[in-house]
Amino acid sequence: MKTTEGTFECGDVLLQRGGTLKDAKIVYKTFGTLNAARDNVIVYPTSYSAHHTDIEWLVDVQNCLDPSKYFIVIPNMFTNGLSTSPSNYTGGGEFPLVTTYDNVTQQRRLMNELFGVERVKLVYGWSMGAQQAYHWAALFGASVERIVVNCGSAKTAPHNFVFLEGVRTTLLAARTPEEGIRAMGRIYAGWALSQTFYRREMWRGLGFSSLEDFLVRSWEANFLRRDMRDLLAQLLTWQMGDISANDLFRGDLEMALSAIKAKVLLMPSATDLYFQTDDNRGELPHLSAGKLAEIPSVWGHRAGNPRGIPEETAFINAQVTALLES
Repeated sequence: MKTTEGTFECGDVLLQRGGTLKDAKIVYKTFGTLNAARDNVIVYPTSYSAHHTDIEWLVDVQNCLDPSKYFIVIPNMFTNGLSTSPSNYTGGGEFPLVTTYDNVTQQRRLMNELFGVERVKLVYGWSMGAQQAYHWAALFGASVERIVVNCGSAKTAPHNFVFLEGVRTTLLAARTPEEGIRAMGRIYAGWALSQTFYRREMWRGLGFSSLEDFLVRSWEANFLRRDMRDLLAQLLTWQMGDISANDLFRGDLEMALSAIKAKVLLMPSATDLYFQTDDNRGELPHLSAGKLAEIPSVWGHRAGNPRGIPEETAFINAQVTALLES
């Protein structure tokens, strides 16, 4: 499989909420080959705290994101620690507020200026990646043919906001970054997986000897890879997620949804505790070409990123392959 890694120099980016992200950079990775017509392009944005290495498992000839057919680009979000983030910022002063709008407008520049791509076949996203996919479709019209909104929503729901507020205040109240991140991991563990997952002690099948072992070696360890400043900045981006919060739609969410020309696959998890299926059910009537396919799973939010979980992976592969072939 052909892959390339690189950095797109965005320059000084004037941000949606004011301020400037100075000398901004997007770190990206590509898979496969861009065809002559430039019409085999899939954009695959990252999710909360993820680097491209955390989500690239889905890019495989055995999966729906098949690099033998498609040219797949994973742009790392601002604030994720690879692209411009608080932990690597050289612009001086306090790190500015970055929105999902800011992310996708620069991602589109990357696709246009670096690869000469004007139209994309699919934007595929899970969680915060799904919010970016929704923004791509709402903002860029007919240049986006299809999107997959996998465990995500067009606007961060109030309950989702409150969950994130609990994580944010925990990080801010901690005596040390490590203490805060360990506590965050334990909070997150209860939200990202369902009650049934824990009732059935399904962590045993993942190779953990006890619930405490699972919390420490899976959840604490996962977030300890990241800088607390980046985690906090990305939480704010997530909390503000809203495809209508811009000059184009002026806060009218129904208008923003109705403006989407892409085919939309809404793919929530039946047991997701913060991106709920009801959010997508409310969005569906306003989409001109939308379909809702709920993942039947007890894996909660993790059902949408089911690395090593065969049934959920098969469900996602079937749904996305059908969308790509439609």
